[in-house]
Amino acid sequence: MHERVGIQPIAAKAMKDVEGVQFLQWCLPRLHLCWPGYRKVRRQVYKRIQRRLQSLGLQSPADYQTYLETHPEEWAVLDSSCWIPISRFFRDKEVFQFLEQEVLPSLARQALAQDESVLRCWSIGCAAGEEPYSLSLLWRLNLQFQFPTIRLVVLATDIDDQAIARAQRGCYSPSSLKDLPKSWRTQGFDHTAEGSSIKPEFRESVTFLMQDFRQAAPEETFHLVLCRYMAFTYFDAALQNKTLRQLVERIRTGGALVIGNGETLPEGNFALAPWPGVRGIYRRA
Repeated sequence: MHERVGIQPIAAKAMKDVEGVQFLQWCLPRLHLCWPGYRKVRRQVYKRIQRRLQSLGLQSPADYQTYLETHPEEWAVLDSSCWIPISRFFRDKEVFQFLEQEVLPSLARQALAQDESVLRCWSIGCAAGEEPYSLSLLWRLNLQFQFPTIRLVVLATDIDDQAIARAQRGCYSPSSLKDLPKSWRTQGFDHTAEGSSIKPEFRESVTFLMQDFRQAAPEETFHLVLCRYMAFTYFDAALQNKTLRQLVERIRTGGALVIGNGETLPEGNFALAPWPGVRGIYRRA
C-alpha cells in the first residue's frame, strides 16, 4: 500500500490543463514514455492522477511531484496510471478484413505445410478483450471451415488486472460491438439487459494473462502478434527499439506483426517487411 497512514483524504484541486501538461512532460521521460503520444489522451491520465492525489491526501501535481521524489515505490503506481485502454471489437475494420482475407489464410497454409495443427496468436495490451475475441469470432465464423484441421489459439496479455477481469467476464456494451457484422452480433453473443456476453465457444480459444511485456514475455513463439496503439505510440525511442527486438524474437519466420494504423516502426534492421496491401502489418523475413 502506498497511502499515507493516518492522513484523511482531502479534496484535491481540479487539475488545470497547463499544470497537467507540465507534470506529464516532467514524469513521462522518467518512465521511458513520450509526451506526443499522450496529447490526445492526457485528460484521461489527469483523471487517474486526480484519484491518486485524493487517496494520498495531496492537492496538486506539484505536491505529487515532490512525493514521487521522496517515495520511489510510487513510480510504479504512476506508471500504471499512464496505460489508457481504448478498444472495441473490430477496431480498424479494414485491418481485420485484411487479416481475414490475406494474413490468417496465408499463416494457416504455412502451418499446414509444416504439419502444424495450431495457429498461435498473441494480443498485447488486450484491454477488456475486444481484440482477442475479435480474432476468435473471425476465425470460427469465417475461416474455420476453410482450415478444419487448424485450431486458432490466442494468448491475450495486459498490465491491468482490472482489464483482465473485465475481459474474462466478457460482457460488453452495444457501442463496443458497433463495428461487427450484424450476423456476428447474433451468432457470437448472448444479449441481456446487462449487456452482450460473448458465447462460450468463442471464449475457449482465448487465454488471458496479466503481464507487463516490458518485463516478461511468453516462452512460446507465435504466428501472429498484435501490438497496437501502445508501444509505438507511448514508448520513447529507446524503449520502442528494445520492445521491437523482443517482439521479433517471439514471431515465427514468416509470421506477422500488426501495429496501429497511425504508428510507425523504429528504423533499423529488424527482419520485418511490410505486408503489401494494408498499412501497419509486417511479415518476419
